Amino acid sequence: MDQAPLVMEQIDAGRKFLDEFERCVPVRAAFWLKASEDSGRYLHIASDHITDQNIAVAYGEVLRLGAMIQDPRFDPFQVKLIGVDNPLARAVLDIYQRFPARIPTRVGSMNFGGSSIEGLYIYPPAVSTSSKSSVIQRRPSRACGFSAQ
Repeated sequence: MDQAPLVMEQIDAGRKFLDEFERCVPVRAAFWLKASEDSGRYLHIASDHITDQNIAVAYGEVLRLGAMIQDPRFDPFQVKLIGVDNPLARAVLDIYQRFPARIPTRVGSMNFGGSSIEGLYIYPPAVSTSSKSSVIQRRPSRACGFSAQ
């Protein structure tokens, strides 16, 4: 059971992972969530480029990049890839839209995205070259094993 609070070292390790993952897959939202009915804390990553057809390849990329960053505070098995239509992703995207300040958000127990949660840490939205999107506009790395097309 994961009873320890989310610490800055784990948040920083997640950010380090996200910096690499965003080179392969455009990320719309990223957040750590500890659900009330779940004993674990997971880094949720929402992208409109992850589908049922390529989810296995995307998780393979999570494992590859997790090994590449070599950070003992990052566990690739604590990553959940979700679509932007997921209620939790929609709730985070709504927060990005309502509160455009580029600062992290941390909240305790509450109802969020239709679920009861114990804790939430939302990474600030990524830098965007488009006013309509919070997606980083980068070219995929040649070392990327995932094609978002």
